[in-house]
Amino acid sequence: MQFPQYRPRRLRANETIRSMVRETSLSPVDFIYPLFVKPGEGKRDEVGSMPGVHQLSVDMLPGEIDELKALGIPAVILFGLPSVKDAAGSEAYDPEGIVQQAIRAIKAHAPDFYVITDVCMCEYTDHGHCGVLDDSGCVINDVTLELLAKEAVTHAEAGADMVAPSDMMDGRVGAIRAALDAEGFENVPIMAYSVKYASGYYGPFRDAADSAPTFGDRKQYQMDPANALEGLREAALDIEEGADLVMVKPALAYMDMIRRVKDEFGYPTAAYNVSGEYAMVKAAAANGWIDEKRVVLETLTGFKRAGADLILTYHAKDAAKWLSEG
Repeated sequence: MQFPQYRPRRLRANETIRSMVRETSLSPVDFIYPLFVKPGEGKRDEVGSMPGVHQLSVDMLPGEIDELKALGIPAVILFGLPSVKDAAGSEAYDPEGIVQQAIRAIKAHAPDFYVITDVCMCEYTDHGHCGVLDDSGCVINDVTLELLAKEAVTHAEAGADMVAPSDMMDGRVGAIRAALDAEGFENVPIMAYSVKYASGYYGPFRDAADSAPTFGDRKQYQMDPANALEGLREAALDIEEGADLVMVKPALAYMDMIRRVKDEFGYPTAAYNVSGEYAMVKAAAANGWIDEKRVVLETLTGFKRAGADLILTYHAKDAAKWLSEG
């Protein structure tokens, strides 16, 4: 049997040549680290279902930002745990709310550090849904848009560099864009959670953000995991309404959607490596079933290979350390 002239193994012989022909690169600058902020002082409470992830009080943020900067991680996305919850999620759009305080604290300590904020209602409502409810328990879309726009403006006023609506209400990107522009924040970009599925991978996040719904589920506004074309329609709507970046969430089971969104629109695309994905890796590694470093870096590289420009991941700190070690 005659071998072909092209032998792929020639370019796999050692790490030098493998690195020279490597098609996909992974760097700490690709990462956005999620932070959970809570009331109080001196608080650094580990989330039981997410080893290594903490809920922090505002006074603990400067040290956290210093650590991220030292690792080369350029940005965070903030989630708030309010002091009080109510039916309208009023602390979400309170200028003195927990996220607004956190933005100001970070910017006072490190003005150039990039701060993204999650814009949603689920952490702030006493029912755990992502907006105001009618008498039947259904989220009222257009009333909720007004509150989301108000929330985004208070984040921008506090100094947020970018806002990221995650609620999945129809028309929320357009409402937020119009509100930001009207208040003079036309240069604040929007990263839309465009392709966000009603997923079972979110469980640990609901522990971290204390945001589990008290009844029902979120299938009335988040996407059916069986649908792909719907995701393209969602992304198209968000781009038309003014989104600057689009996101696919979760990432691991939806790498096909990362690739399809990137190929279809060519827009900057983010992948959210969500809490359940993180927790599974941590649990398997703790039991000695997998090599955590190898699996994490392989997974994150997979997101980049699929087309993600940015990765929101709880693995960011560990991954940045491993990458610096070569």
